[in-house]
Amino acid sequence: MRYYLTTAIAYANNKPGLHTLYEVIGADVIARWRRMGGDEVRFLTGTDEYSVNIAARAEEEGLSPKAFVDRNVALFKESEALLLITPDRFIRTTDADHTLAAQEMVRRSFAAGDIYLGTYEGWYCPNEGFRAAGDVVSEGSATVCPNHPGVPLQWLKERNWFFRLSAYQERLEAWLTQDPSPVQPEYRRNEMLGFIRQGLEDFSISREGGSWGIPFPIHEDGRSALSADGSGDPAAGTIYVWYDALINYLTGAGFPAEPSGVPWWPADLHIIGKDINRFHSVFWPAMLWSAGLPAPKKIWVHGWLLSSGERMSKSRGNFLDPDSAVAALGADGARFVALREVPFDRDGDVSWDSIIRRYNAELANDFGNLVNRASTLASRAFGGDAPPPRAAGESPLAAEWESARRKSEEAMNALALHEWIGSLWEFVGAANRYVDAEKPWELVKAAKAGDAEARARLAGVIGDLLEACRLVALFAAPVIPTVSEKIWKLLGHQWPYDASGHGSTLRSDLAGWGSATRSGPLGEPTPLFPRLDADEPTTSAD
Repeated sequence: MRYYLTTAIAYANNKPGLHTLYEVIGADVIARWRRMGGDEVRFLTGTDEYSVNIAARAEEEGLSPKAFVDRNVALFKESEALLLITPDRFIRTTDADHTLAAQEMVRRSFAAGDIYLGTYEGWYCPNEGFRAAGDVVSEGSATVCPNHPGVPLQWLKERNWFFRLSAYQERLEAWLTQDPSPVQPEYRRNEMLGFIRQGLEDFSISREGGSWGIPFPIHEDGRSALSADGSGDPAAGTIYVWYDALINYLTGAGFPAEPSGVPWWPADLHIIGKDINRFHSVFWPAMLWSAGLPAPKKIWVHGWLLSSGERMSKSRGNFLDPDSAVAALGADGARFVALREVPFDRDGDVSWDSIIRRYNAELANDFGNLVNRASTLASRAFGGDAPPPRAAGESPLAAEWESARRKSEEAMNALALHEWIGSLWEFVGAANRYVDAEKPWELVKAAKAGDAEARARLAGVIGDLLEACRLVALFAAPVIPTVSEKIWKLLGHQWPYDASGHGSTLRSDLAGWGSATRSGPLGEPTPLFPRLDADEPTTSAD
């Protein structure tokens, strides 16, 4: 089946921190899981490039806005590649097809009677956009956005085009109260219901003046404001950055270019942060309905990475640098710890010390040591010709695996990525306890002394442990893809997926106990996750 998955797009105003990429890592894991399950996946991520803040920053650096974002987009792409992120498209709001999509959405909503001229007066955040009076805070003598402390808000009064959000109040409430709700987790759905029930206000979708933005396509009298070459009339202004940015999901689905319609729409899953829930769960569905399109099937709202209780951010200086994290932990380790340390449905405090403890405990000690012990014992006792696992009815680990498999699949379906990893690592713990109980090193000594019974028992124990390592590597591959492939090759199996998780073999065909046949001998055991000290890496501010 087709599966269309998106992340929010980030402002291209600086190099991203690990807190920014947390969402993208989670989405990449889901995309890989779906590909390994046989779905035809379109995974979209990218950058939001039209904002007052970007234009101002570019001017400060003596660059054109386009040159400024081109430089920063390259940094985003580098960071994503470093963390093994595999989007099917990295969209930019400066892409030509996105310009066409945004302008077409305006035209459709105008034709539906949902766009009208009015005057906006209120606070404006250069990093985010218009803010309601109840959504601002005081910081000393300045009024600031709660999501961007240290950035003073601007008081604006402009003649703008407005979208008639108020007309969709009842429909939005009905949509959110479906069972199951399209907005998850449930408490995030409830937050949006509370917001809607306070009464919805129409919102501005254009900005006066300025050239950095998508030209607004309609004149005050309803005529086209675009010339033959696509340039706009400055008097018509530009499309407001948040309205334009939301439409990226449609652009990525083929709107409006594909003559057969929009084959990838509606999106199966939007993954977003809690600070932008309102835009995605209230504004966005109304915009789609106005244009004659269906709402997305599911919106998943995750929390924030915190440092000592505060949101990580570049402005606060409390962020983790992805380059440093990958240099210390490896790409697989950085991905694992980011999703394991913080529940995917709420906020979580992260420090370098906690990251190292998690890495050492669960990757170096628990799983890495299990694979190393099992493969080393197998090589010593059987050379390259490792024994197969015992039949499912004979191995105590087989029943443990079936329970772990069921729990992990349920957790992934619920998008509880931390629980998905947790269920697999419960099985890793069971396998390690199995090693301690069976004491295979003693069986090795007895077998070498000529004890045939000990050798037969050793073969069963080793076969079971190697199979446990194979299955954990298979199911954990979406989060630790390169190490999972290494483990399979170490165990004498051919890895059936490419670097993005595509393959002709379904994960379900390989997920049963004893369901894979070795294609070669055991490889040379090697440490997969070397233990680390707790020295904090140098943070790059670039």
